[in-house]
Amino acid sequence: MNAITPTRRGFIASTGLVLGMALPMGKAAQAAPGQAPAPFAPNAFVRVGPDNLVTVVIKHVEFGQGPATGLATLVAEEMDADWDQIRVEMAPANDPLYKNLFFGTMGTGGSSAIANSWMQMRSAGASARAMLVEAAAKRWGVAAGEVKVAKGVVSHGAKKASFGELASDAAMLKPPEKPVLKTPDQFVLIGKDTPKVDSVAKTNGTAMFTMDIQRPNMVHSAIVHPPAFGGTVKDVKDAAALAVPGVLGVKTIPQGVVVYGVNGYAARKGASALDVTWDLSKSEKRSSDEMYAQFAEKSEEPGKQVEKRGDAKAAFKGATLRLEAAYQFPYLAHAPMEPLDAVIEMQGDELHVWMGSQFQVGELGAICGTLGVPPAKAHLHEQYAGGSFGRRATPFMEFAVEAATVFKAWGKGPVKHVWTRENDIRGGRYRPLTVHTVRGGLDATGKIVAWDQVVAAQSFFKGTPMEAMGIKDGIDDALTEGIADSYKFDNQYVGQHIMEGGVPTLWWRSVGNTHTAYAVETFLDQLLEMAGKDPVAGRLALIEDERMKAVVSKVAEIAGWGKKVPEGRARGVAAWKSFSSYCAQIAEVSKGPDGLPKVHKVWCAIDCGIAVNPNVIRAQMESCIGYGLGHALYSEVVLGPGGEVQQGNFDTYRSLRIGEMPDVEVAIIASDKNPTGVGEPGLPPTAPAVANAWRKLTGKAVRRLPFSVGGKA
Repeated sequence: MNAITPTRRGFIASTGLVLGMALPMGKAAQAAPGQAPAPFAPNAFVRVGPDNLVTVVIKHVEFGQGPATGLATLVAEEMDADWDQIRVEMAPANDPLYKNLFFGTMGTGGSSAIANSWMQMRSAGASARAMLVEAAAKRWGVAAGEVKVAKGVVSHGAKKASFGELASDAAMLKPPEKPVLKTPDQFVLIGKDTPKVDSVAKTNGTAMFTMDIQRPNMVHSAIVHPPAFGGTVKDVKDAAALAVPGVLGVKTIPQGVVVYGVNGYAARKGASALDVTWDLSKSEKRSSDEMYAQFAEKSEEPGKQVEKRGDAKAAFKGATLRLEAAYQFPYLAHAPMEPLDAVIEMQGDELHVWMGSQFQVGELGAICGTLGVPPAKAHLHEQYAGGSFGRRATPFMEFAVEAATVFKAWGKGPVKHVWTRENDIRGGRYRPLTVHTVRGGLDATGKIVAWDQVVAAQSFFKGTPMEAMGIKDGIDDALTEGIADSYKFDNQYVGQHIMEGGVPTLWWRSVGNTHTAYAVETFLDQLLEMAGKDPVAGRLALIEDERMKAVVSKVAEIAGWGKKVPEGRARGVAAWKSFSSYCAQIAEVSKGPDGLPKVHKVWCAIDCGIAVNPNVIRAQMESCIGYGLGHALYSEVVLGPGGEVQQGNFDTYRSLRIGEMPDVEVAIIASDKNPTGVGEPGLPPTAPAVANAWRKLTGKAVRRLPFSVGGKA
C-alpha cells in the first residue's frame, strides 16, 4: 500500500503511470534562456557544446537531496561521458517536456526523482551516444558497431574524437527510435561514488539561490500575517513603519500587510513597526491541548475501516496479555534553512519569475493567474533551493499567489518577496497533529493475536484541489500509511477519522510514515518484550517480505546485535518500508544530562534497488536520521489559547544541533531492482529505534512526541 504516498498514487491514478514515455525532443533544451544555440541537442535533456561540455537538463528542483547528480549520472552512464565534462541546468516550466512521470506534471516529491527518471534519462543519454557513434562512423567510413566510447572519447583504432568535435555532425542525424540501454554489468558510473555536480558551485558561492537574485530597481517586501489561522486584517496604523528609513510603502492584501523597502532589512524593520488590528472572529481558536483531547476521544471509536482481518476486538478481550496505548504527535513545521522566497518582474509584456519551485508549472500558472499574464508570456528561472522537506509543494500554490499579489500591489517594478523565519514557523502547512489509539494482545504462547489501531488526524487533501486524488471512499491513506503493510496478524483492525481543523496542513518529509512507523514499531517492541522475544528475532519471525527481512538482518549484523553494549547504554531497533524502499535502523542511546536520550550511533541498512550513487544515498540516510532525530527530540508547533502559534524561530522551534548528530553507519543492500526512493525512507525508523532503546534503558515508553515533552527520564 505504501509503494508511493497518496499524493503520488493520486497522480498516478490520474495519469496512468506514464512510464512508457516518449523521449521529448531537444527544442526546449536548445532554447534555454541565456544559452547560445547548441550544435547537438538530441532531446530535451542533453546538450553537447563545441567546448565538449555535456549539459544535462534537470527537471526536478535541487534543494540538497541530490537529483541533479543522480539524473546527470544516468545520462553520463549511457553516453559513456567523462564525469568532468558533465554540467547541469535547471529545466524551464514545461510539462510536455519535463513532467514527473509519476505525477503527470512537473514536481519533486515522494522520493521519486530517480525512480520516475530511471529509464527516461538513461534513454536520453543512450540516444545521444548512438548519434555521436553514428556521426563518427560516417566521418571515418567504418561500421558503427566497431566504434567505441569511453570517458567522453569516441574511437576506432587510432582514430579518436571528442563529443564536441562530433557534435555538429551528430546534430544532422535522426535520433534512434529505441536507443539500446546498457545492462547492469556494463555500468561504469552507476553504483560508484561520483562527486556531486553542484558541490563546487555551492562551495565557492556561484550556485544561485533566489536569495542571490538582484534585478535593476528591485524592491524588497516583508509581510505580516494574522496571528491565528483564518484571521484577516481589520485595521492598520502604518505611520511608524513608513517612518523607518528605507521603507517605500505599505499595502494591505488578503494575506496580510506588506511593507516595501529599498532592502530586506528596511522592509522587515518596517514590518515590525506596524500596528495591525486583526479580525480573528473566523480563525481557528482551539489550542493543541484541546485538539489532542478531541482527537483522542474520537480515536476510541472504530472510525472508517482501512483494514480488517478476523475480529481484533474479540481477540483483544480474550487475550492472555493485553497492552493499550494512546500516542500523540504534534504539528511540525518543515523549517528548511531557506524560507520561501521569489523574485517577480515584468519585462514589457513578458513575466519573469525566479524561485526554487517544487511544482514549477503549477506555481508559474498560479502567478500568471494572479497577474493576468498568459502562460505563453511567462518564464520561470528555476533556482537552487535551500531545503524543503515538502514545504515548497502546496495544493493551492499559495506562496506563489502571495508573491504575485505582493508584486501586483506594488505595481512599479521587480519585487523580491522573502518570508522571515517567523513567517515560516507560524505560517502553517504543518505535518498534521495526530492521535493513535492502539490495542494489542498475546496468547499464552506469546503470539500476537490481536492488533487494533485507530488514527485521528486532519487530512491535508481535504478541501484542496487534490482531494479527489488523496481521499478514496472516505479514506485518506496518508493518515494510516504503512500500518496494514508492515505486519499481518490473524485479528487486525486499522481505522481512521478525518478530523476537521482550520490549521493548514501538508505532507512533511516521509508524510504519514513519520507517525505510523513510530506507533507501530514502539508498540510492537513492547509486545515482543511482553512475549519474552528478542526485538530483532521477533520481528524477523513476523516479517513476510524478504527484502524487509534482509535489511533487518543486515542492520543487526553491522551493529553487532546481541553483543555487549557499553555500560549505561541501550540499543533499540525499528524497520519500515516507505516509498518502495526498505530501511532498518538500530540506535544506541544513553541518558543525557538534560534527561533526554543522547544518541551515540545509528546503524542503518537500506534497500532502495540499484544504488545509482552510494555517496548520495548515504548522505540522504544521514540527513533523514539527523532531521528525524531533531524533530523527535525537540520539535513541535503548539497552538496556545485562542489558537495562536507559540513558536517563531529556532530558539523556540528547537532543531538538532551539529554536536548532537550521532555517528551513522550505512549499509546499502545490493540489488538488481529498479531504483526507488532515498530522500525520505531513512526517517521513519529513527524515532522508534531511539524510543525502543530508551524504554530498554529507562523503562519509560514514550507515547507523546517530542521527547522533550513526553520522554524525559
